[in-house]
Amino acid sequence: MPRSSEIPVTPRGDHVVTAREAIEPLYDRLEIETDKAVLAAAVRAGWSSEDAAKALASLRLQDALSVLGHTP
Repeated sequence: MPRSSEIPVTPRGDHVVTAREAIEPLYDRLEIETDKAVLAAAVRAGWSSEDAAKALASLRLQDALSVLGHTP
């Protein structure tokens, strides 16, 4: 029986999917569902949809800046 290190993971010539390619569709769907839930909750709490969208965009910007090491 061949050892696991001897068994090819993908046949020759087949496209090898990167981690990013594998998780990006799921990440995008989760982001959309999360945005919908957050915006719906804000509107139910009395916010206008425009204010809720601006607040969510502001939070995303702050998060991106902190990941990049830029804190306001």
